[in-house]
Amino acid sequence: MSLFEHPSFLRRVLLADAAASTITGALMLFGASMLEPLLGLPVSLMQIAGASLLPFAALVAFIATRERVSRRAVWLVIIVNAVWTIDSIALLLTGWVQPTLLGNAFVIGQALAVGVLAELQYFGLRRARMAAA
Repeated sequence: MSLFEHPSFLRRVLLADAAASTITGALMLFGASMLEPLLGLPVSLMQIAGASLLPFAALVAFIATRERVSRRAVWLVIIVNAVWTIDSIALLLTGWVQPTLLGNAFVIGQALAVGVLAELQYFGLRRARMAAA
């Protein structure tokens, strides 16, 4: 049995999302003033983004730890992750911020990570549906 076929694959991806969102959220919320010179991103932007990630992480962890994972709830997580990914790239393309090279790498890196998580969550939903059929 491959990793993707494991019955708890979707739960594990959701828990990874919750953990990554918690770490990134806390870093941006509480470390924004230290990160600003390195990343060139506004402190207020990082604090707002970080503050939004913490309740999201709690919600994703809640969804992942239910006896039965709700398909609708996972779709909500996938959509939020997709919007986050698109907004992150749009942030750079609009020129609203002028991050440093490291800041560009941070925004692109986390956008890619969130996009991959959304894709894995979608894949996990499809696998769960096929296994139930």
